[in-house]
Amino acid sequence: MEDPRRRDLLDGYTQGDALWVFGYGSLMWSPGFPVTERVPAMLRGWHRRFCVVSQIYRGTPEKPGLVLGLDRGGACRGLAMRVEPTHAREALDYLWDREMITRVYRPLWRVVETDRGKLRVTTFVADREHEHYAPERDPAWAARTIADAIGRNGSNRDYLKATLAELDQLGIHDRHLRAVLHALPAQR
Repeated sequence: MEDPRRRDLLDGYTQGDALWVFGYGSLMWSPGFPVTERVPAMLRGWHRRFCVVSQIYRGTPEKPGLVLGLDRGGACRGLAMRVEPTHAREALDYLWDREMITRVYRPLWRVVETDRGKLRVTTFVADREHEHYAPERDPAWAARTIADAIGRNGSNRDYLKATLAELDQLGIHDRHLRAVLHALPAQR
């Protein structure tokens, strides 16, 4: 039986149009699908946080890591990424497989603000009811969790650093992520 969230994701796309995806974490620096345009964007009503436990990509069941999720409230600056219509369905399928591996996210269609005006995007927000949702805590807790976690896609430290490097390149200052970086214990 197909997950109704998958149907909502696919039904939200209008065949023949370009697909816009909002990235706020690793999708910005490692999208995994063909992107023809990247536009800085602001999503209101959600903020970026280390609120998702990772037991696959950036950690293991024995040593879980943390990855970013969009949590309710505030605003998030990130990237709207354009996918040509010929690759849109393929990109949506890929995003589902990548982001919904544990079902900790909810795919949504939202409007972001850009210098070009408003764009309708798909994005993935943290599901607060999921067992892998980690309520927001202080940066020191996140740093301790991230410090030695390594998963299928590499170290959790590298994930944090790559995300911050991309945000810096885009001129986006994220105080929370910067505080987590500064709280990281020295590598052993």
